[in-house]
Amino acid sequence: MAVPKRRMSRANTHSRRSQWKATAPTLITCPNRACGQKTLPHIACPNCGTYKGRQVTSAI
Repeated sequence: MAVPKRRMSRANTHSRRSQWKATAPTLITCPNRACGQKTLPHIACPNCGTYKGRQVTSAI
């Protein structure tokens, strides 16, 4: 296993970690016209319970 021979400076550490960015999740509008809420893709809508045009969970 590779082990660093010298301690990495704080400037180098911060410049390396500056690339660790959190990204906002991609949201889509629910295809159900009655709902229209923003949801995550490939997941059933938590508001109306539909996925790809069919009812998969009970509505809240």
